Amino acid sequence: MGRFLWALLLLPVVALAALEVAPAAAPVVASGGTGLAGQLTQTVLGLLAVVALIFALAWLMRRVHQAAPRQGQVIDVIGAKALGPRDRLVLVQVGEEQILLGVSPGRISALHVMSTPVQPPDRTTQATPEFAQRLMELLGKDQKDKK
Repeated sequence: MGRFLWALLLLPVVALAALEVAPAAAPVVASGGTGLAGQLTQTVLGLLAVVALIFALAWLMRRVHQAAPRQGQVIDVIGAKALGPRDRLVLVQVGEEQILLGVSPGRISALHVMSTPVQPPDRTTQATPEFAQRLMELLGKDQKDKK
């Protein structure tokens, strides 16, 4: 993890070094076909560096958000279900009480207070989706056929 952070911090420096343009005082000599290819390569490398930086920062933000301590949290989201593009049901737990909320743009409504708490599914045993399981079976059959 430490190496990744150093690489992430050095990425902008490397990108700027790759995009560095010749000093203004130095004469610019135009060459035939390599000038255009060099500019195209420089543009593509710069674009790839920026895209890689965006993905690396998004990954880092997700990791930091997951590792953040949850001390003092009294409200916990048990589950959520999208009903439409902007509407959803959210089950939250406040202390010992669970409340089903309807969330839509500009409005949150308490729909039901659970008399008996709903037990969330165990997250340690994650079910394999049917598509992924079927794909693994097909890939396994392909490997057997090749042997």
